[in-house]
Amino acid sequence: MDKVRVYFDRTGNTLTVWFDTPAKEHACEEIADDTVIMKDRRGRVIGFERLNYLSPRQKLAQEQLPVEVQML
Repeated sequence: MDKVRVYFDRTGNTLTVWFDTPAKEHACEEIADDTVIMKDRRGRVIGFERLNYLSPRQKLAQEQLPVEVQML
């Protein structure tokens, strides 16, 4: 893995994060409300997508929410 790719789709309000090449996607699984993980053929998680995502500007217009990030 060389880099993490982050895409925000304003029209669809989705945030997609790839840890590996998107072309390796083999299966998707919804793990929680509005959260989908993408896996490769070996079952490794190579990305996730957050549905109904609000951009930081949209959040500020509504309210501020803390976000915890954990790197493994």
